[in-house]
Amino acid sequence: MGLKTSDLSFPLADFGVRIYTHPGKRNEGDSRVKRWALIAVFLGISFGVAGGLGLYTFYYAEGASYLSNDPAACMNCHVMREQFDGWTKSSHKHVASCNDCHTPHDFFGKYMTKAINGYYHSLAFTTGNFHEPIRINARNLRVTESTCRSCHADIVNAIDAHPLIPAEPTAAAADPAAWQSISCVRCHASVGHLH
Repeated sequence: MGLKTSDLSFPLADFGVRIYTHPGKRNEGDSRVKRWALIAVFLGISFGVAGGLGLYTFYYAEGASYLSNDPAACMNCHVMREQFDGWTKSSHKHVASCNDCHTPHDFFGKYMTKAINGYYHSLAFTTGNFHEPIRINARNLRVTESTCRSCHADIVNAIDAHPLIPAEPTAAAADPAAWQSISCVRCHASVGHLH
């Protein structure tokens, strides 16, 4: 008659001890423990490698600098040199940094925008798949337009009383297709980055 697990005062299987209910026959719980142990080891190694690579990349790419408001952080990538140099010569240098114009003014919006842009910028620069000179995408253009309107609300409110302007100066005023909404950055494109 073999020793049964139920005869023990504490479960030895938890300590890696094999318990056989019949001579030559293993307990079914033993193989389940091994399976879960292998899965745990595999997941631990996978997350460890991914986390290690992520931390190394964050360190190598000076990721912490992107969490700051330092305009020099935007210049970590060589393609931003022209924008940084333009900003240093612009009328906004002493009143606004990159984040003031290119991220929303609320905490969540700012860091969500930084996270989204950080992901896509790192992907583009790693793969080399980006336009040069660099261009602003539609989402970031909306953010920049919104920040212009926020900082210059008094002026914008007066202008918004007449919300439509001709897209082309020669366009006929009677043609509705020739009219479009007012955009700060369309007319004042070189205010933040002098070109």
